[in-house]
Amino acid sequence: MLHYLNASLPTPQPTRRAFLKLSAGAVGGLLIGAVIPHKGLANTASGAVATPFVHITPDNRVIVLSKHLDKGQGTATGLATLVAEELDAAAEQVEVEFAPSNPEVYKNLLFGVQGTGGSTAMANSFDQYRQAGAVVRAMIVAAAASEWGLPASEITITNGVVSGGSNSATLGALSALAAAQEPPTDVTLKSPQDWVYIGKGFPRVELPMKTRGSVGLFGMDVQPDGGLVAVTARPPRFGATLASVDATEALALDGVEAVLEIPQGVVVIASNTWIAMQGRDALTLDWVEGSGETRGTDALLAEFRASLDEPGLPSHPRGDAAAKLAQAAQVVEAEYVFPYLAHAPMEPLDMTVLYDGQSATFWGGSQIQTVDHGTAAAVLGLEFPQITINTRWGGGSFGRRATPDGHLTAEAAMIGKAWLDAGNAARPIKLVYSREDDIRGGYYRPMAVHRVRAGLDAEGNISGWEHRVVSQSIFTGTAFESFTVKDGVDHSTVEGISDTTYAIPDMHVDVHHPAVGVPTLWWRSVGHTHTAYVMETMMDELAVAAGRDPIEFRLAYLTGDARLAGVLQLAAEKAGAAGPEGTHRGIAVHKSFNSYVAEIADVRLRDDGTVKVEKVTCGVDCGVPINPDNITAQVEGALGYGLSAILREEITMVDGEVEQANFPDYTPLRITDMPEVEVHIVRSDAAPTGIGEPGTPPIGPAVANAVFRATGTRIRELPFTRHGLA
Repeated sequence: MLHYLNASLPTPQPTRRAFLKLSAGAVGGLLIGAVIPHKGLANTASGAVATPFVHITPDNRVIVLSKHLDKGQGTATGLATLVAEELDAAAEQVEVEFAPSNPEVYKNLLFGVQGTGGSTAMANSFDQYRQAGAVVRAMIVAAAASEWGLPASEITITNGVVSGGSNSATLGALSALAAAQEPPTDVTLKSPQDWVYIGKGFPRVELPMKTRGSVGLFGMDVQPDGGLVAVTARPPRFGATLASVDATEALALDGVEAVLEIPQGVVVIASNTWIAMQGRDALTLDWVEGSGETRGTDALLAEFRASLDEPGLPSHPRGDAAAKLAQAAQVVEAEYVFPYLAHAPMEPLDMTVLYDGQSATFWGGSQIQTVDHGTAAAVLGLEFPQITINTRWGGGSFGRRATPDGHLTAEAAMIGKAWLDAGNAARPIKLVYSREDDIRGGYYRPMAVHRVRAGLDAEGNISGWEHRVVSQSIFTGTAFESFTVKDGVDHSTVEGISDTTYAIPDMHVDVHHPAVGVPTLWWRSVGHTHTAYVMETMMDELAVAAGRDPIEFRLAYLTGDARLAGVLQLAAEKAGAAGPEGTHRGIAVHKSFNSYVAEIADVRLRDDGTVKVEKVTCGVDCGVPINPDNITAQVEGALGYGLSAILREEITMVDGEVEQANFPDYTPLRITDMPEVEVHIVRSDAAPTGIGEPGTPPIGPAVANAVFRATGTRIRELPFTRHGLA
């Protein structure tokens, strides 16, 4: 057995240019150089037009190369829609493949590296992919004009058919001629009134592949010839280290090829997943407690609550909150507790590697290709060109496939190297995490504790707001720290509070970032998962205390945010004056990642006291709605994900070990528990953004506010199960 250890793993350090703020605004002006192809990229040998973003093949397929991972949110369809719109292709001829890992060509224009996150895929690609389609269209038109002896102005393309005079041809039939054309350096994009697909409809491009079970679609499906499967026995406690291992029984199993040690633990490599897991179960392991986190949830919570009594680091103070609170006619005080949460994507983590000592190829649902690429190169001691990342579809993520340290790819790379160093011939090895592996030893949304004191004057107006948050920093110690942490405050902890667009003139926000040895990571909508809940339940509580209508009360403080006020008014209009008979209504509205969402929840209390969400009416403004059906699907999915999180206990730790981890001892959110959902979309000309993440935060406070009206009980500690309500 080989003992392969690598004590220090270099982490690629980005430049400041590499990680622009997610709120970087319009992307115009950055696009021309990134999208206009060089003439040499036209593949005349195969008779295909081949630009970095669009290929047209002689058999009339339009292949769009997606620089972003699609993990179920519909990014691939969005990018295909943009290309098809400007190319005037037929929807049924458009396919999507994932682009190779190449940050110079395929970088996220808001990040500077190739990666997907922060609801930025559509925002940074909107003009870029439309220009890509327009460039190829111009090449097709030039080819047709030359072939038919007509002016380019007489050539039209409609639904994938090129026409001019008495001539007509498919895009594919003209692809060889188009490949020889000089790509234009300037193109004119369609005006919105001429759009055929954008904002109207385009079929999901992956559905045919998913319904027929295409081979190798997801990372878990990758089955290269001669491939093996690896599973890792990892420490049961945070920071524990391996003292000894006896692999005798594991190696005696038919199909177990090797047992290797790497920094993450002990790896069993076998002919298939089942045998690999059986081999891992047969290991005799002795772990010793290291310097990791040994406190449990109760101890951490007690320390977090104690910190609430001490001033924290200030974040964007406004006015004099303390003075106004001292003058308030009444003061509402509340504490909130949010647990650690697991991501639990439908497809557990996996990554396949083939390493031969000179180069390495990876297959998997890479969400930040540049980080994974650089991490693999660092682990294997290779140069960037010696690494190939083959992105596959991701079966969910919610942030789990985007880690600053690229630990999944690093572990796969270490396994590939350990296998080769043991004297074995190079073979593809697929690293597989079981559901238990990922949840019990994964990265979590941090636990957070809030304390709020908010006052009302005699007229029922807000008079001072003090807000303290205690939570681990997600970004401190990562390559992202210099861009997200300012004056010691991790913005992700207070986003949605310190930058609220509620016009509260006297507001003081501060934060504590305790040092805790629990691995943390952004979780769908990041800080907004807890900050939206606190802001919206407190606004609701103040409205009740002031004796004011909850919608009117919110609108009074949204005079400077027409888009947030707009979705609230839209949802209220569509929901009507009252919900189904016997239900109670709750309201919440929130902005995150430049998307605006209002949700009105009508809930019913069952006879056993549990909550049934009967109906949710949503108002959504996420900029230009590229695929309205997809937006609706994302909001519905966000509701399901959000409800699952608020109604189910997620992560409980005892003495530094995960004891209850949402698996297997919890009642699943069944399809019969899902509410009727109405999604109403604002037609906006603002830059398009994603909606899956922003769709999640409002559901929790909307349901909680409805429960308050039903029971008089304020839910300030999540999940709701702690209160016997679900």
